[in-house]
Amino acid sequence: MRYFRLLPAVIVVSVALLGLKGEGLIRGAWAQEQKTAGNNQLSQDTAPLAADPASDEASNESPSEVDVMSSLAKRRATLDTREGDIEMRAQVLQAAEARVDAKIATLKQLQEQINTLVTQRDADQQKQVASLVKTYSAMKSKDAARIFNTLPDEVLVPVAQQMKSDVLAPVLAAMTADNAQRLTQKLADRLKMPVPPPAVAPTPAPVVPGTAPGPQTGAAAAPAAPKAGK
Repeated sequence: MRYFRLLPAVIVVSVALLGLKGEGLIRGAWAQEQKTAGNNQLSQDTAPLAADPASDEASNESPSEVDVMSSLAKRRATLDTREGDIEMRAQVLQAAEARVDAKIATLKQLQEQINTLVTQRDADQQKQVASLVKTYSAMKSKDAARIFNTLPDEVLVPVAQQMKSDVLAPVLAAMTADNAQRLTQKLADRLKMPVPPPAVAPTPAPVVPGTAPGPQTGAAAAPAAPKAGK
């Protein structure tokens, strides 16, 4: 009977002991886990950092390589500057060529206008001369001769040149001797053909003593053939 009374107390005590023991085990496990986590974090913090490839590459470059790279960079900058100058000069040349082309086109237009005016003037002068020729041809020779004696050469010569010979002859006969002679000389000068310049004979090459004659003098220097019978 006493055994049955003590049994609940023993069970309660055992459960209490088991609870305390389990709590101690849980606390120990949690402390161990915290310690392990702290050690891992410490090992990660104290681990050496990964090397930077750029720093390794920069540290691996020798001073000569650095000088070469610096020289190439300066050379590239110089070439870029020269290229810019060349492009600017090309643009300036293109602008100058455009201005020259415009001036040439303007001069061509002026030349065409001048040629047109000259042609028109020559046509008008020709009409005037033809009209004067017709007028003087219809006049009496004495009256025409009296006027011809006083006309300037720039008018008299073209008119007389275009008059028919049978009409001009009596007019010349009626003119003063000096004026008729001067007009005849000017008409003859206009009829003269331009004389070509005289042809210049080629200068023979000098022959140096003791040398064979050239092709141009070989025939002249050749000895005469012996006569037959001797």
